[in-house]
Amino acid sequence: MVISRIEAKPRLPDRSLPTRIVGSAACVTQLKSNIEVVGTRNCTVLICGESGTGKELVAQHIHAASPRAAKPFITVDCTTLRDTLLESQLFGHVKGAFTGAERSTLGLIRAADQGTVLLDEIGELTPHTQAKLLRCIQEKAVLPVGAVEPIPGDVRFIAATHRDLKKMVDEGEFREDLYFRLNVVRLDVPPLRTRPGDIIPLAEHFLLQHGAVYGEPVKALFPDAKAALENYEWPGNVRELRNAIEHACVFSGGSFITVGDLPQVLRAPPTPEKSNGNGSNGKNGRNGKVVPLEVAERSLIKRALRATAGNQTRAAEMLGVERHRLGRMLRRHGLQMFAQAARA
Repeated sequence: MVISRIEAKPRLPDRSLPTRIVGSAACVTQLKSNIEVVGTRNCTVLICGESGTGKELVAQHIHAASPRAAKPFITVDCTTLRDTLLESQLFGHVKGAFTGAERSTLGLIRAADQGTVLLDEIGELTPHTQAKLLRCIQEKAVLPVGAVEPIPGDVRFIAATHRDLKKMVDEGEFREDLYFRLNVVRLDVPPLRTRPGDIIPLAEHFLLQHGAVYGEPVKALFPDAKAALENYEWPGNVRELRNAIEHACVFSGGSFITVGDLPQVLRAPPTPEKSNGNGSNGKNGRNGKVVPLEVAERSLIKRALRATAGNQTRAAEMLGVERHRLGRMLRRHGLQMFAQAARA
């Protein structure tokens, strides 16, 4: 069970948080705006996004932007709610409800009274727990394990998941009624690869954090390190970037972070996706490898979009194709969001 809590403080005029959402891409700017709007309401929120994108941070900002900001914020790791004992941690239990229940407990939901509960990875709940949670949200009351009468409470629910809940509903793995109860307002957290312009600002933000943690002068990124960070796809998203920067801070002996300080996966030779488009390793072009045309074409399109900051007319000129043809190529390769992010 993972429990975290934002300290109860007087609300600041700018509703600032110790940890801010970093990014200037259009999708991130829109997300920040949506958080401010949703924070003033009391509706249930479903936050969707890949692992490591920062869904919990978004939930914390929603809580901090709400009238509940001075009340508890509790995160519940739903992957651990697998048996009666763990279920009692969520809903509480009465004395004697099961072996070892020597006294009654509140449970995490009641402990967050007048505050916010984040149900992290909601898609991992068992069907039985899904049913109890649905009743809890509908009736605004908690039924502790072993109890007969529900206990009223005032809690705002935010759910987060990296899974496709609608698909789970269609496949009978998630309750449809709970899905619709949670999906009142949906916020999508973009993966890091769709906002490449935010990679370096995020890295520098983490350098500031680690400098404060270790009590050291803030390190700077050497150009080769910046290039390695920008050329990586970041399957683990912002979490992976944060870990990579901490790794670099640990092994860097000077005031600069070089490519040699980064994790090995970032120092590996570029894959065909990141090569120069003719199957070379990007250094000497003489390794003799040939990649599929689709891979080379996608790589060249991405390089052109990066070089022109997302200007598709200029990118088309660089690639020697008509503007409308580039549009078709973007759709074929699924690069529309990448082009938008490069422009932001």
